[in-house]
This record gives sequence, C-alpha cells and structure tokens, in this order.
Amino acid sequence: MTAHRSTSRTTDGKRAPGTAGRRSAAAGSGGARATRSTARKQATLAIDVGGTGLKASVLDPSGAMEVDRVRVDTSYPCPPTKMVETLRLLVEPLPVYDRVSVGFPGMVRDGHVLSAPHFVTVSGPGSETVPDLVEAWSSFDLASALDAALGKPTKVVNDADLQGAAVVKGKGLELVVTLGTGVGTGLFFHGRLTPHMELAHHPLRKNESYNEYLGNAARSRIGNKKWNKRVRLAIDTLDALFFYDQVYVGGGNSKHVTADLGPKATIVDNAAGILGGIKLWERPTL
Repeated sequence: MTAHRSTSRTTDGKRAPGTAGRRSAAAGSGGARATRSTARKQATLAIDVGGTGLKASVLDPSGAMEVDRVRVDTSYPCPPTKMVETLRLLVEPLPVYDRVSVGFPGMVRDGHVLSAPHFVTVSGPGSETVPDLVEAWSSFDLASALDAALGKPTKVVNDADLQGAAVVKGKGLELVVTLGTGVGTGLFFHGRLTPHMELAHHPLRKNESYNEYLGNAARSRIGNKKWNKRVRLAIDTLDALFFYDQVYVGGGNSKHVTADLGPKATIVDNAAGILGGIKLWERPTL
C-alpha cells in the first residue's frame, strides 16, 4: 500500500490550525501582555490516560506546552486507586498549574467512569477481565479522586473527545478517530461536542468490534499493510454512517497510517491528546 496524497497531515511536533495552541491573529501587543500577566493563574495540567502509557504536560494560557510531556508505561492490573497514585507521582516534576484536564479511554459522564475496558483486565487489553476491577471502576468518580490527590479542580472526559477539542475547526460535522491501544471516537457539530458513543465496542466486521479489528493487538498480529486496509474500511464505514464533513485521525498508531483515507481525512499529531486540555475549560459544552 503506497502512501496517500489526499490525506493531509499536521507537521510533527507543531500545532496545526485549529489546535488549542493557536493564538488569535487579532491579538495585539496589549493582548500579549495580558496573556503573560495571567499565565500563572491559567496554567492547565493536561493528562492523557492510555492503555499503554500515561502522559502529562502543563499548558500555558494559549494552549502551548510549557515543558515536554512526561510519560510512564501503564502497569497492570490497574485499579482506580493505583491509577490515581501513579498520575500523582507522574506530574510531580511538572511546573505549577491551577487546574487539571484528563482524557480517559472509556465512557465518562460528569467525571464518573462508566466503562474502563483496558483497566478492568488482569494484564491489559486482550487479557482476562477481573470482576473486582469491573466493580471498582464502575461509576468511579475519577474527577473528585484526582481533585483530592492533586489539590486542584479537575475535569475528566473521554480521551477522543478531548483530542477532538484541540483539532476541530467548528465547521459542519467533524469526526475524530483515535488509533492506539484501542479505538476512540468523538463527534462535533459546528464545534459542539455531541453525546459520546462508545463505537469502539460496536461490531465492525465478522463480529469483531472496532477495538478488536483495529486495536494495537490486531496491528501487531497482522502487520501494518493489512492493518492499513482495515483502517480504510473503518473510515469508509464511519463516513457511510455519519456523512461527516471532516475526519481527523490521531492517537499513537496514527503514525502507522499510510492508506489513502480520502480528501476529507487529516492525520493529526498525537500531542493533540494533551493540547485539548485547555479547551475542556474554555468550552462549557465539552
């Protein structure tokens, strides 16, 4: 499969137009001075929780990272108390912050975890589910737990929704797809987040869910060439379902995408999972 031309990419390590890091061109020198003067009051700790790794950085008021991301591998089994303590230790070396944004790979509502498919297993995705972990994560108030552990107000949302907040342009129906340990999706209409749907668990082909068909375990098993064909099939299927105007493909495995996903597709840098953190506080509907 040759590399496509019609799918656009953001420059690696750079913030693309529409990301949280973009400054308004209309801001004059007075606006810049105001931003600098309020930097300490507006610093946002952004945490990207993944089935393979946990990442974090601090964002300045413009949404730019003040320092490089810190990262640790996700260890299993992973009950909620272990997750909270691991994140507390992870962010200790980071600069001072005043609020916290968290993207979590599962269904989240009002800061409560309704599903945590990776973290209810004994050793990660594809391994045996542990009933005690299912019970521990069910309706766990992750926002309040991190608020208490970090001493700062905390918001938690689905990770694909958070990444989408960094990249959508606010025009028409925009779909965000994250490819990593599993598959995440977020849907925005004219910039407003629609109710989250866990499409990752929905059957895609031959009774396999999106997670099973496109997750990292599948990619490792079948190789990138066949996996790219699956990615194209999934994107085409989602287009037939939503008739989206634009689709953004991110996540850690987006770097392996070489298939032509069509003219409406854009590959986005995985850093969007962090950069969306400031949008969580700016957008009351997110």
